[in-house]
Amino acid sequence: MKKQAAFLGIAVIAVFLLTTGCGSKVKPGTAAINRPVVTGVTVAAAKRTALDDFYETSGTVKAKTVSAVASKVMGNITAILVKEGDRVRKGQVLLTIDDRDVAPKVRSAQAGYEEALQSMAVAGQNQSLMTTTYERYKQLYDDKVVSQQEMDQVENQKKVADLELERQRQSVTQARAGVAEAQAYYDFTRVVAPIAGVVAAKKADVGSMAVTGVPLLIIDDNTTYTVEADLAESLADKINTGMTVNVFIDSLERQVTGKVTEVAPAIDPAARKFHVKIEIPGGGLKSGLYARIRIPVGRREGILVPAGAIVTKGQLTGVYTVDSQGVISYRIVKTGKEYGKQIEIVAGIQPGDKVVVEGADKAVDGGIVKEVNSQ
Repeated sequence: MKKQAAFLGIAVIAVFLLTTGCGSKVKPGTAAINRPVVTGVTVAAAKRTALDDFYETSGTVKAKTVSAVASKVMGNITAILVKEGDRVRKGQVLLTIDDRDVAPKVRSAQAGYEEALQSMAVAGQNQSLMTTTYERYKQLYDDKVVSQQEMDQVENQKKVADLELERQRQSVTQARAGVAEAQAYYDFTRVVAPIAGVVAAKKADVGSMAVTGVPLLIIDDNTTYTVEADLAESLADKINTGMTVNVFIDSLERQVTGKVTEVAPAIDPAARKFHVKIEIPGGGLKSGLYARIRIPVGRREGILVPAGAIVTKGQLTGVYTVDSQGVISYRIVKTGKEYGKQIEIVAGIQPGDKVVVEGADKAVDGGIVKEVNSQ
C-alpha cells in the first residue's frame, strides 16, 4: 500500500508539471521581436530618371606650350640665374656659358671691320681724286691739249680706282657679316627664355657642360593648359575637334569645361586607343596633375540616389531600405557613375523600393522606423 501511495504521488506531480509547462508555450509565429526604433531618417522611393550617358577616363594636365631650353654652343655653365617655379619673360637671360673662347673672336671680327672701313675710306678718296683727274684730262683732250694715249691712261686709272672702291665696299660688307656672326656666337653664351612662363624644371647645375641640343631648363607657358588622354577606339567616331567635355581636377577640387583641340588620326594597334588633347583654362594649374575626363555619348535611364545614402561596410557597398512594415534592412548594391552629388545604382535596387536617402548614419539593420520622413 505504501508503494502504491508513493507512485500515485509522483504521477500527480508529473501531471501537474506537464499541465503547467504546456500552458506557458507561445504558439508558433506569434513571438514578439524587440526592434530598435530609428528616427531622424528620410526615405524616398527609387525611380528611373533620364541620364546623360558619358565615357569617363583619366588624363594628365600639361602646359599647352612647353619649351625645352638648350644651348646652341658647347661650354661650361658659369651661372644659372633662375630656379624652378620662377616666372620669366620672353628674352630674359636664364643662364650663362663660359665665353672665353668666343669673346676674342668678337674683338677680332670688330677689328677687322674697322680696318675694312679705313681701307674703304682710302679707296674712296683715291677714287674721288681719279674722278676729278679724269674730268680735267677729258677737258684737255677735248681741247686737243693731251694725246689719246695720255687720256687712255687716266681713264684706265679711274676704272682701277672705281673697282678698288667696290672691292673695299664688299670687304666692309663681309667684315660686318663676320662681326654679326661672332656676336651671334657670343650671344649664344647668354641663354635666354624663348617664351614667357614658369620654370618647370632645371636639368643642369653651375659647372656642368652644356652640350648643344641637350635641354638645360624646361619652361611652361602657364596661361593655357591641355589635358592629354588616350581614349578607347570605340569612341573614334564620337570625338571631334571643337566638342566640349567636362574635366575634373580632383586634387584642386575643381571642375572645368574643356574643348577638344586635337584628335590623333590613327589608333594605336597595341593599346587599341587613340590620343586626344583637351584645352582647359590655366589659372592655378600645374603640369602633371591628374584629371578625370567625362565625354558625353548619349542619353539613357537609370536609378540615382544621394551619395550620402551609400553605406560602405568593409568591402561591401549598400544602402538601407525600408519595407512596408517600416523595417530597415541593409541591401548590397552595385554602384555606377557619379552625377554631381548623386550616384547611379546599377544593381540591387528596383524602382519603387524605399531607400534611406538622409540620415543613413542613424539607420540600423533590423531597426524599425516609426516616423518616416518621405520625399
